[in-house]
This record gives sequence, structure tokens and C-alpha cells, in this order.
Amino acid sequence: MTWSEEFVTRSRIREQNPDPDWRAGSRLPSPVIRSLQRFQVGESGDGAALIRLAEATGDPDYAAAVRMFVAEEQNHARMLAELLRAAGAPTIAGHWSDRVFVATRRALGLRSELLVLATAELIALEYYGALAASSDPLLREVSSRILDDERHHVRFQERRLREAFAPAPRWARRPAGGAWQTFATVVIAVVALDHGPALRAIGTTRRDFYTRCRRLMTDFRVAVFDGAGPP
Repeated sequence: MTWSEEFVTRSRIREQNPDPDWRAGSRLPSPVIRSLQRFQVGESGDGAALIRLAEATGDPDYAAAVRMFVAEEQNHARMLAELLRAAGAPTIAGHWSDRVFVATRRALGLRSELLVLATAELIALEYYGALAASSDPLLREVSSRILDDERHHVRFQERRLREAFAPAPRWARRPAGGAWQTFATVVIAVVALDHGPALRAIGTTRRDFYTRCRRLMTDFRVAVFDGAGPP
């Protein structure tokens, strides 16, 4: 499939599935509400900088795929806002973690932006995976839908980054992969500390969350940086 074809296919499937029944309401612990408010801020960006970088590649199909990727992230923000509303909680205007994340993403070019995005999405796999096992039906459904998208997003970023780094010799790729994983490990630790009360409320611990995220980061590093390419 081309970059955009899988997004189009997924969009058509999504259109056939109605939204969850927000009227059913949701009973969420306070730590989970605060955690979801922060994740909702992170999902709500307009993606303008990423879209400009994608358009600058000169690949219109990839640029179209990135626009659809951004739209899916914005849909996550919408669903999380609806979930919070169903739980009787507001969204928040911003959070320091999102400001730092955005500044880091925009520090360099497209590869830098994608590596930072991939870090967030790999963490999201573990986060929404834990929430998808919740006893609250609405939280479980919303988390499962977002988790399905995030799995696709990780594959999308992995494929693009693997192609981007493939021309570099292995002696250059491996240190780059090590540097990214060091950065990602710091991010995991910050998220685990910041969202620790929510993690406990959903039945996991900071240590388990950190360990599982580290495993995901290692697999991603190997796929992107240790794959085929010049020796």
C-alpha cells in the first residue's frame, strides 16, 4: 500500500462505526481524570509544523498520509474531551509536559519530529493498553479505539524512519539509535512519575509501566536503526 492508502481504508471503516454512547456517562477516579486531561492536550495539536515538513519532502502521497495522521490524532483529542465530559470533568488549556514536547519536536527537521512523535506513540501504546482493561465501559471503549489507531501510527512512523535512516552506514545509525533510546528512556521516566497516581488507579505501577515502555522502545530502535542498510 502507498503511504495514504491504509489511512483511507481505516477512515472508511471508522465512518461505519458510530461514536460510543457518551450519554452512558463514566465514573473515573480523580487521578485518571487528571491524567486524561494531560493526554487530551497532547492529542489536540494542529500538526501544522509536521505537515509543512512532510510537504517539503516533495512526496504528495506521504504529505497526504501525514494530514490524515494529524486528523486521527485530533479525533483522539475529541474523544478524550467527550469522555471527560461524560465523567463530569473539563478539559484543560495546556500543560508544561505538552509545551516541552512540542518544543523538542520542532528543534530539528522531519526525522527529529518523527522520532519524538514515535516516543509519545510508543508510550501511548502502553498507556491506552492499560486503560483498555478498565472496568469502566466508556473508558475501555475509547481507549481501545485510540489504541488501535496508535498501533497503526507506530508502524507508520517506523516504516518512514527506517527508510530515512537506511542510506546511512551502520556505524552512524547505531549511535543515533542509542541517542534516541536514551532520550526516550528519560521521557518514559518523566511520564511514569507524572502519571503515577493514575497508573496505580488502573492497576499497574510506575516500575511495570517503565519496564514495558522500555521494551517497546528497544524493539522500535532495532527495527529502525539496526535494519537493512549499508554496513
